[in-house]
Amino acid sequence: MKKSKTQTLRPHAEDAYAAELKAIAKIDDKPRPTNWNLSPWAVVTYLLGGTLDDGTEIEPKYFGNRRLIEVAVATLATDRALLLIGIPGTAKTWVSEHLAAAISGNSTLLVQGTAGMNEDALRYQWNYAQLLSKGPSEEALVASPLMSAMQQGKIARLEELTRIPSDVQDTLITILSEKLLPVPELNMEVQAQRGFNLIATANDRDKGVNELSSALRRRFNTVVMPLPNTMEEEVTIVKTRVDKIGKSLELPATAAPVQEIQRLVTIFRELRGGKTEDGRTKLKSPSATLSTAEAISVINSGQALAAHFGDGTLKANDLAAGITGAIVKDPVQDKVIWLEYLETVVKERKDWKDLYRACKEMM
Repeated sequence: MKKSKTQTLRPHAEDAYAAELKAIAKIDDKPRPTNWNLSPWAVVTYLLGGTLDDGTEIEPKYFGNRRLIEVAVATLATDRALLLIGIPGTAKTWVSEHLAAAISGNSTLLVQGTAGMNEDALRYQWNYAQLLSKGPSEEALVASPLMSAMQQGKIARLEELTRIPSDVQDTLITILSEKLLPVPELNMEVQAQRGFNLIATANDRDKGVNELSSALRRRFNTVVMPLPNTMEEEVTIVKTRVDKIGKSLELPATAAPVQEIQRLVTIFRELRGGKTEDGRTKLKSPSATLSTAEAISVINSGQALAAHFGDGTLKANDLAAGITGAIVKDPVQDKVIWLEYLETVVKERKDWKDLYRACKEMM
């Protein structure tokens, strides 16, 4: 069997959309900030999609408020860093990656924030073999992604800023205000080149949240990433991402009917909002966020079940396990809420009997 040229499960944005980036750059005649691959206008076009003057179709990467993306891009063209904040699953990381890919052609200068992180992950580390043999030297210095971005004039990314301990967060203050990173061991400093900036993401639902100091928060322009406004918009997002991910997972293209996506999105929106779509019935909300990203995950799981253990088409029994797992995070409280929703809403809906039976069998 002939293998494909690449077997990368998830290529970087700049690789996956290289043709689009090249096509936009070719017709982009707007002013570009120093060391930007594209103009701000072109970056927004890449994110939101559209048809170029030469007829090239640009696939939307983000569905939502255009002004929000314009503010984010404009921020990165100034000396203020960008903070994308919102509940889990609102495309913060996705937007961050594509912004870096479009602006710098490199989305890999990434630091993943964790509760156990120390400041070396943001500043620099040492090659200990070199350090022991030659002592502190520039050759022994191992630059962090943030330092590399400063040296190259590129966009750095910092995920889960609020999971990082507060004293480590404050390491960013000098970098973002003075645009330099001191290296006292070598009596030197790294100065940021034009084009350098930082995109950080954070959510306010994490139990490990560390509040940002007012000094650090002032260094960021904050953009709140909202959940989709309408069901139609959310269904479109889920279907688009599912189709894209399904191809990389080699799942059948017909495995996710829009009808099943609509039912799943309806359930998530109603439980998230605390009421049915028609507003007639009030509902209790579970502890889970039930975000768009969670809906995509449920559909992907159902696709795999349908492809490998069914007839290839996503059905109610393929969705049931994923829905239950997404909603019931607390086995006591959430289970009661889910059962009540099944009995008072799902059971009463025309053409939802199959989903009701499938979900009840999973309880």
